[in-house]
Amino acid sequence: MTGYEAVLQRAGFELVAGADEAGRGACAGPLVAGAVVLRPGTVIDGLADSKALSATTRERLYDEITGRALAWAVAVVGPDECDRLGMQRADIEGLRRAVLRLDVAPDFALTDGFAVDGLGCPNLGVWKGDQVVACVSAASIVAKVTRDRMMADLHARYPSYGFDVHKGYCTAEHQRRLVEHGPCPVHRRCFGNVRAAEQEYVLERYS
Repeated sequence: MTGYEAVLQRAGFELVAGADEAGRGACAGPLVAGAVVLRPGTVIDGLADSKALSATTRERLYDEITGRALAWAVAVVGPDECDRLGMQRADIEGLRRAVLRLDVAPDFALTDGFAVDGLGCPNLGVWKGDQVVACVSAASIVAKVTRDRMMADLHARYPSYGFDVHKGYCTAEHQRRLVEHGPCPVHRRCFGNVRAAEQEYVLERYS
């Protein structure tokens, strides 16, 4: 998975950052973006799309990535800001913030899926980057583990919704609980199922 970084480094871009997000498709909780710069020549066995890994494997890789990376950072876009920006803009803003928060300035940035303006360095979007680029995969794992931990904390605050299980994604069980209890403050009103559940809950409660 280090092929992209190797090509860029041979072209003179020594420090290559990867960036990816977690939580774009969830209807509750924050969007979290991660950015990672791996030291040239660093190989971390087991890197892959974070969604394809078990929670135990992600946690192990998170510790290795954050311990061995030259730099790493996360950026959180809360549900209110997701509602205000819309998910595409929230995604771009999260990726931009994560890269700009790195302790070292990268010479080049690879982002999952699409390019992002305003990173302070050249940037290339890579289709399925979390599956084919080591630094993007590492960023996806950092973002995913960070967000999963945040959703576990939100479960402690809002136990009725099962955030510790589905992590805010639109599963059948989450939808059932959403209809039963109505949305809570961390649900994203930009999602149609949340707006519909809110309307249904209000009508049933006050009719």
